[in-house]
Amino acid sequence: MAQLEQLIERLVRHEIEFVLVGGYAAMLYGVSLLTRDIDVCVPFTRENLEKIHAAFADAHPYHRDTMNQRPFEISPGFEQRLRNLYLATDDGQIDLLGEVLGVGEFAKVHAASVEAVASFGKYRVLNIDALIAAKEAMGRDRDKAAVIQLRGIRTAAQLKTQP
Repeated sequence: MAQLEQLIERLVRHEIEFVLVGGYAAMLYGVSLLTRDIDVCVPFTRENLEKIHAAFADAHPYHRDTMNQRPFEISPGFEQRLRNLYLATDDGQIDLLGEVLGVGEFAKVHAASVEAVASFGKYRVLNIDALIAAKEAMGRDRDKAAVIQLRGIRTAAQLKTQP
């Protein structure tokens, strides 16, 4: 898990605009399921892509979904063709998503996020209600299991705040 946190630290350190979503976000809320990657929602602007490229340059990033492990490079107009970007790096795997199923594109994801604080800085994470909606929309068995736990965590938190 420490390697996955290093991925987030790279994003924060390079001032990349992102919101943490997916399994690692669920783990931050207390879900006991494990994940092997980081999922973040990002705006695919040229500036953000250049920051992403710089953040991972020394971690040997390559496209996971290609047979020949093509290196991550930014060509002219690359940002206009992107919906998602799936990278493997020396620090682990990161999925950069243009939108989140059940929530929407980056602006909606950002609006449905809360601030998280780590030793390396602040970043945004999808709020628990939006995370539940995203996991429900995915519908995979592991997402269904996460939804059950997230609902329990949300209920316990609500009970603690009631007089």
